[in-house]
Amino acid sequence: MNLNRRDEWLETNGLGGFASSTIVGMNTRRYHGLLTAATKPPVGRQVLLSKFEETVVIGDRRYALSTNQYPGAVHPRGFEWMSEFRRDPFPTFVFQVEDVTVEKSVFMVHGENTVVVEYASSGGADVALEIRPLIAFRDYHGTTHRNDGLNAEVKTSKGLASVAPYGDLELFFAHNAKGLEVSGDWYNNFEYELERERGLDFQEDLFQPFVLRFDLARRASVIVSLEPRDVKTVAALRKREVGRRAAIVAAAPRKEPLVEALTAAADQYIVRRGDLHTVVAGYHWFGDWGRDTMIALPGLTLVTGRHDVARGILKAFAASIDQGMLPNRFPDSGETPEYNTVDATLWFFEAIRSFLAYTGDDKFVRRWLYPGLKEIIDWHVKGTRYGIHVAEDGLLACGEPGVQLTWMDAKVGDWVVTPRIGKPVEIQALWYNALRVMEDLSRRFKDSKMTKMVSGMADKARASFLVRFWNHDYGCLYDVIDGPGDDGSLRPNQIFAVSLTHSMLDDARAKQVVSVVESELVTPMGLRTLSQFDPRYRATYEGGVLDRDSAYHQGTVWPWLMGPFLTAYLKVNAGDRKAELLLNGFAQHLNEAGLGHVSEIADASAPHAPRGCMAQAWSVAELLRAAVEDVYAAGNVAKVGSQFRLG
Repeated sequence: MNLNRRDEWLETNGLGGFASSTIVGMNTRRYHGLLTAATKPPVGRQVLLSKFEETVVIGDRRYALSTNQYPGAVHPRGFEWMSEFRRDPFPTFVFQVEDVTVEKSVFMVHGENTVVVEYASSGGADVALEIRPLIAFRDYHGTTHRNDGLNAEVKTSKGLASVAPYGDLELFFAHNAKGLEVSGDWYNNFEYELERERGLDFQEDLFQPFVLRFDLARRASVIVSLEPRDVKTVAALRKREVGRRAAIVAAAPRKEPLVEALTAAADQYIVRRGDLHTVVAGYHWFGDWGRDTMIALPGLTLVTGRHDVARGILKAFAASIDQGMLPNRFPDSGETPEYNTVDATLWFFEAIRSFLAYTGDDKFVRRWLYPGLKEIIDWHVKGTRYGIHVAEDGLLACGEPGVQLTWMDAKVGDWVVTPRIGKPVEIQALWYNALRVMEDLSRRFKDSKMTKMVSGMADKARASFLVRFWNHDYGCLYDVIDGPGDDGSLRPNQIFAVSLTHSMLDDARAKQVVSVVESELVTPMGLRTLSQFDPRYRATYEGGVLDRDSAYHQGTVWPWLMGPFLTAYLKVNAGDRKAELLLNGFAQHLNEAGLGHVSEIADASAPHAPRGCMAQAWSVAELLRAAVEDVYAAGNVAKVGSQFRLG
C-alpha cells in the first residue's frame, strides 16, 4: 500500500472520546491516538494511549507493522506490508508478510472510555506478535515530552496490566498475551505532519511501559480502558457493538446508500452531557457548541427518529439560557459557558419548530421550552449582551468592536476577520423565522398577548427587510446593513432568507437569490463563503494560524451550507434533478479524508481539497436533513411536516 497520510478513520464512544489515525497507522495529528478518553464527558479529553508498536515474528524473522514519521525519515515502514484497509464494521488493517496474513481491527465500546484491538493470522505456522504500547497521558490539544516526573511502575496480574504515569488516572490493559515484559523506554521525536502544516507544535515523545507477546495461533486481544476489564468479554463486546451499529443503519429514514452512510455517521456526534445529550461539533478538536448543536439537531436526531435524544438536547440548552441567549460553547475545562453568539439562540427556535413538526409533542415544548423562548424574546426587545437588540425598524442589530457574533467567527488576536457589525442578513432571516415560530407556538398555547406582540414585530421586520436589504446592483441581498456601511459582499448568508421555514421574500426575489448564489458560490463540496471576484477572496485554506483563519470565511467552502442551499433551490425549482446531483456528489467525499464523514471545510478553488476537522456534525446533519426532507422524499416529508404544521 502507498503511504497514505491524508485518509483518516474515526471511532467514537458516545461520551466525547475517540480513537483515530490514518489508514496506514501513522499518526499525523496530535489528536490521533488509540484512546482519547473524555474524562468529564463530553470534555476533559486526554490522549492516553497514542498507539501500539507492533512486530510480527515468523521463526527468527521480524517484521514491523507500524509506521511513524521521525525527523527526516519514516520508520518503521509497516505500510509496505499492508494489503488492504476497510471500515466495515470497524477499522480493519490487513498485512501480508511472507505467506502470513495478519488482520488487525479496532473498535470503541459505546458508553465507555474503552477501546478494543484484535489481531488474527492465517496462512502460516510459528507466528508471534509483539505489542509495545506508547502512552502520552496529556490534554488532547497538547503534546508530551520526555520527563523525569513520569511514574514508570507497571502493575500486573493474570491477564491484566495497568499504568498510572501521572497522578491518579490509571489505564488498564486486559489481554490474552502469553507473556509480559516491563521495559520503560522513551520513544523520542515523533513528528505530526498535519500539525506542522498548521503552524502548531508537531513533535512529541512517547513512553513505552511494557511489551506484550502473543502466539498468533489464536486471536490476540487487548482491551484498553479506564476500568479493569476481562479479555474474555471481547467477543460479547464486539457482538454488541456490531448489533448497535446495524440497528442504527437499519433505522435510516430512507434506503438510499448515501442516507444510510450519513445516518451511521450522525450517530458519532451524539454524546452524553450528564443525564442528557449534546452534540460534538466536530472531530478531533471541537466540543459542544450551541450554534452547531441547534443547526445539526434536525439532521442528527429528528430525521433519524431519535426524538428522545432531541428532547434531551433541547432541555439541556433551555436550562442554560442566560439573559435571553443560548451559550456559544461549553469550554473543555468546564468553566462558565460562553455566550458570544447572536445566532445560536435564533437557531433554537428553528430546532424547536422542527422538533414539533416531527413529534407533535406540544406538552414537552410547553413545559420545558416555551418559558425560555418568552425570556429570549423579552431580552432581545430590551437588549442583551454585545449590543444585540431590536432596532426601531424592527430588525435585529448586533455587534461590538472586537467581538465575533455570527457563524463567520474567525478571530486572530484582537482582529475579527469578518466583524459583520450592524444587521447581518441571516440574522434577520433567523429573527423573522423565530418571531413566526413564536407566533405559532403562542397561538397553540393560547398566549394571546404574546401572539399579538410577535405578529406585529414580524410584520414590521419583514416590511423593513424588503425595503432595506435588496441590492439592486447585484439582484440579491446585502450581507450586512447599518454597520460602518451597507456591505454588498457576495456571501452565502442570504440563502437562509429563502431556506428557512418562514421567509420574508416573495417568489421572484427568492428565485433571484438562489440563482446568484448558485452561479457564484456553489461548488461540488458546498458553498464558498465569498465570491471569487472579491479582492479579499482566498483560494486555499492552508499555512499557519493567521493564514488559515484569515481564509476561513473569505472564500473557503463549507459543506454544511449545501443543506440550506438544496432546501432553497427546491423551493424555487421544484422537482429539478440538479439538487440530487449536487447531493450525490458527496458520496465520493465519504471515501476520502475523514472516511465515512463529511469534512468541516474545503479549499475554495478546485479541486476543493478537504480541510479543517475531518468529521463535522453540521456537515453530516445538514446533508442528511436536506436529503430526506427535500431531495429524495420531498413528498413524504412534506406530508409528515404538514400533519403537525405550526399554526
